Amino acid sequence: MQLQGELQLKGHQPHHYRGPLHGVSVIVRNEGVRGIYRGLGCAYIYQVLLNGCRLGFYEPMRAGLATLILNDAAKQNLGINMFCGAASGIMGAAAGSPFFLAKTRLQSFSPFLPVGTQHQYKNAWDGLSQIFRAEGVRGLYRGVGAAMIRTGFGSSVQLPTYFFAKRRLQRHLGMEEGAPLHLASSTASGFVVCVVMHPPDTIMSRLYNQNGNLYKGVFDCLAKTIKTEGFFAIYKGVLPHLARILPHTILTLSLAEQTNKLMRKLEDRILSPAETQSMKTA
Repeated sequence: MQLQGELQLKGHQPHHYRGPLHGVSVIVRNEGVRGIYRGLGCAYIYQVLLNGCRLGFYEPMRAGLATLILNDAAKQNLGINMFCGAASGIMGAAAGSPFFLAKTRLQSFSPFLPVGTQHQYKNAWDGLSQIFRAEGVRGLYRGVGAAMIRTGFGSSVQLPTYFFAKRRLQRHLGMEEGAPLHLASSTASGFVVCVVMHPPDTIMSRLYNQNGNLYKGVFDCLAKTIKTEGFFAIYKGVLPHLARILPHTILTLSLAEQTNKLMRKLEDRILSPAETQSMKTA
């Protein structure tokens, strides 16, 4: 949906996919169920790299900056939280960019209803190999700037919004630590992430999918898209994005909380109470 009608004037844009449900039905009807899972392998690798960095680096960075600036690692500060969220997300986006590039091109290919530039890759490895042979390492990192901006935007609000919503729900609604609180907080976070992240997500998809130099960079792509298709073109495909990011955010953050609880219990059982307390204090 982000690629259809690319750089075409309003009224001259094809609408092969009129919404998330219509899009899924068209793909399944023409390409089978496998069609909607195109690029899944790349998506898994990208998510491991992205969320490994984003969730792994966020709390140590936040605690370190809070200690340095506020002299209290436990103290929450919105500016510090947003900076650490953005920084950890940017690191993850840079690490996983080649796999997101291959995923975008695999997903945009369709033998029945081609939309945007078409890339015929047999699989993820073939796609990465073709890109490397044709463009070298630089080609694998095409569009990485847009990916870093996109993920920086999303991460700068995802974790801070999650913890903000969590504290407010505990304070004003009396919700206790547990799955319902994690579910409600991550749902609020998912909505905010989608609104903030979608415009750079559209730009990133177009930069990743281009052949040659249709766009010189992030701002050139943004300017050309708005000038030709109108402002709301940068929100094309926002409903499928919301349908993806909501369960993704809910599962990621809720499971991260549950995993942390399990790890703390495991530490308490394996380590002596003195060692555990020492680790928590550190």
